[in-house]
Amino acid sequence: MNYGYARVSSQDQNLERQTEQFLKIGIEKRNIFADRKSGKDFDRTAYLKLIKKLKKGDLLVIKSIDRLGRNYSMIIDEWRKITHVLQADILVLDMPLLDTRSGENSLLGKFISDVVLQILSFVAENERINIRSRQAEGIALARARGVKFGRPKMPPNKAFERTAKRYSQGDITLSAALKECALTRGQFYYRYKLLQKK
Repeated sequence: MNYGYARVSSQDQNLERQTEQFLKIGIEKRNIFADRKSGKDFDRTAYLKLIKKLKKGDLLVIKSIDRLGRNYSMIIDEWRKITHVLQADILVLDMPLLDTRSGENSLLGKFISDVVLQILSFVAENERINIRSRQAEGIALARARGVKFGRPKMPPNKAFERTAKRYSQGDITLSAALKECALTRGQFYYRYKLLQKK
């Protein structure tokens, strides 16, 4: 049996492009599973239903590897579970090398796919490390130039102090205090705490 799995990260994103590709290659609509959820883990309703259905000799088709998930070490574990434990095949449409089917010699297909997946995992992890490193360098350079990070210190002014005093004594409600100071709840409490420390 052939199955398709589609995923988007949020409710306002469209699954149609992925599902259309599955229909074009002959996967029946009832065998297409789709989630609107982050790829940070595999705790997804449709995906879990699909995994329960997969059996030896079935084929799971996904549009691209990132539709399966975001975390490459988790993807590799899941890939192995599907191909080695459940003994189903996987085909990634955007990357034909990731096709565990290989005609007569499916062991070769699994081997090639596993190697390609490991390389992709290394590249993705390396890129994550490089991004973090570049961010840290950028932050260090900005601090050296005197850039301040975080919420700016805003000492309470006299008008705020009067309102805060009335609020703490119970003379006015929080919503009245917010309106009077033209602040959000978070801004009000932030300055209120600064005032109490003072």
